[in-house]
Amino acid sequence: MSGLFRQSVNGTSTPRPKPNPNALLEADEHSSSSDSSAGSAASITTVRPSSREQIAPPTHWTTYFAQELYLDCEDEKQKARYHVYLTPPANVKKGPLFVCHHGAGASGLSFALFAQHLRQKLPNAGLLSLEARGHGSIVTDLHTGTESIDYSLRTLTADALAMITLTQKKMAWSQLPPCVLVGHSLGGAVVTQLAADYAIGNAMLGYCVIDVVEGSAMEAMQHMRTYLNSRPTSFDSIDEAIQWHIRSRTLRNSESAHASVPSLFVKTAAGTYTWRADYEATAPYWEEWFKGMSAKFLAGRGAKELILAGTDRLDRELMIGQMQGKFQLVVVPEAGHFVQEDVPEKTAQLLVDFFKRNDRSAMVMPPKVSDLLAQGKKV
Repeated sequence: MSGLFRQSVNGTSTPRPKPNPNALLEADEHSSSSDSSAGSAASITTVRPSSREQIAPPTHWTTYFAQELYLDCEDEKQKARYHVYLTPPANVKKGPLFVCHHGAGASGLSFALFAQHLRQKLPNAGLLSLEARGHGSIVTDLHTGTESIDYSLRTLTADALAMITLTQKKMAWSQLPPCVLVGHSLGGAVVTQLAADYAIGNAMLGYCVIDVVEGSAMEAMQHMRTYLNSRPTSFDSIDEAIQWHIRSRTLRNSESAHASVPSLFVKTAAGTYTWRADYEATAPYWEEWFKGMSAKFLAGRGAKELILAGTDRLDRELMIGQMQGKFQLVVVPEAGHFVQEDVPEKTAQLLVDFFKRNDRSAMVMPPKVSDLLAQGKKV
């Protein structure tokens, strides 16, 4: 998360234009079909990816995922229409299913290129990319009839769990596949809370947090306003928005920018494009998202991996935990804050390796003493 604010602090972002007064159109830039088919040891690994960027035209979600699902859920307080992207695993019982949660202001397509490379390296794997409320999923307060603005960590975690269980129901899976939880920035706080709650039980093989730790996230709060005030409020075209993300170094991979940036905007009545997510509405919850995250990350069950763009993000509690062998730390120095977008192939390989180290089906259990005796062997 802290990586987002370097631009404003270093003065590299573009001036903020005047807000557009026109109301947003109801039309959504997402695809229309609701069911469209188309035990780790502690170590520090430094990955140095290629910095070469490839230009690509704007792409559609079908390039990266098999299905787009809209999942409806209603209770006495709210009505939700959750939005996710899904590629099911080849074998539900064996999995794995990588469940990914994006950061604040991003979307499920933040994991688009990651998903593509993951499937190339692990063809039988599945991937479920969630979209938080206000970022693609729509949750309406039944009492007020307006969109809910509750962005507390507990609420976002409950939303994530609902999306996972509703996907299971939608796909008629008798049980969840073995899952690896993956969260970037705010999403890292969400998957850490899911792990701390043991929310999906034994289905969780482990969890990975990408470029966020409690210490640096809390320090970054003072720069959040600066960042928001420095970024443009609207763009004349999606291509202009893509180019801003590349020029400002918000994203360092042109192909990923073309894949994910279009989903971050909605078209106004005047024909311009404004941000889909309302960052200002999340402001009351910024500190709460990350407070106590390091302790929860270390205490959660299952294997743990932390992928960072720089060691400056590692706080004292995590440094001690890493030295004690409680999780694996990987540093990707050439990536920016959006590690999974800047170096998607490297990130995919790291997660494939993480899964293989913790795949229960691949574990070889020692032979039983009775079996050895039956074979006439000495014990």
